[in-house]
Amino acid sequence: MTTGRIPSLDIGRLETDRAAFVAELGTAYREWGFCGIRGHGIPDPLIEESYRAFGDFFALPEATKRKYHIAGTGGARGYTPFGIETAKGADHFDLKEFWHVGRDIARDSKYAPLMPANVWPQEVPAFRRCALNLYRALDQLGSHVLSALALNLGLSEDWFADKTDAGNSILRPIHYPPITSANIPNVRAGAHEDINLITLLVGASAEGLEVLSRKGEWVPFTADADTIVVNIGDMLQRLSNHVYPSTTHRVVNPPGDKSRMARYSTPFFLHPNPDFLIRTLPGCNTAENPDRYPEPITAYDYLMQRLREIKLI
Repeated sequence: MTTGRIPSLDIGRLETDRAAFVAELGTAYREWGFCGIRGHGIPDPLIEESYRAFGDFFALPEATKRKYHIAGTGGARGYTPFGIETAKGADHFDLKEFWHVGRDIARDSKYAPLMPANVWPQEVPAFRRCALNLYRALDQLGSHVLSALALNLGLSEDWFADKTDAGNSILRPIHYPPITSANIPNVRAGAHEDINLITLLVGASAEGLEVLSRKGEWVPFTADADTIVVNIGDMLQRLSNHVYPSTTHRVVNPPGDKSRMARYSTPFFLHPNPDFLIRTLPGCNTAENPDRYPEPITAYDYLMQRLREIKLI
């Protein structure tokens, strides 16, 4: 698939045109590691209200926001200030601040020691409700995407279901502040790959996202307003032995006057359950594609390893 354009597909076809949809989705991900998903059913009012609530939080005074920065946790929950996260191997930090919302689980769950309770900004009453509703909607959509990918790999449709039902997934509202200097070496988000199984990006209609093609070219991907961008993360790349590539991407600084406008986005990082063992799928280990990862690793240990690399812990 070398059209030079990242495809967008209607996920409603998973029910109406399953075999063709699964094949087209698999082709898109094997080539690009990215695909736009239309027909996702997440209501526009939920997305719009969520962005208003997130924007209201980021507009608060710096001292107020920092009340919700929990030192020593790697930003697992609450607020991470501007100037901390740095792409793996990058010399300069990203131009962003963000908030992490995790899965609400019972505090007597076996995963509770690894998945902290959420914290919420008291100054923005709508934040909690919007974030949890958007979290649930994206979690459900992500499950549908994983079902299609499982079928494309020759697995059962529900193969991922019991491996992600308590996944350590994260909703991350991000604020990229206006850029006031033309001479800074930093970019809004340096070239990187995601850690998790798949990432769902809602509100990707703002320009700036670029994806590195197999030819080594940066391809802009500004999705239509009704489209959620979904990309492969390193955990699924590892699980599939690179059948599905975790493609390098970045968020560049816009030119001219556009750089003086803030940018907001909200990715949802879908993770497996913390104790899920990432072991190469047998069907992805062939003579033509021998196993790159003979030593398995748990999802939690892999996450901690990667968080150290991007300087969050």
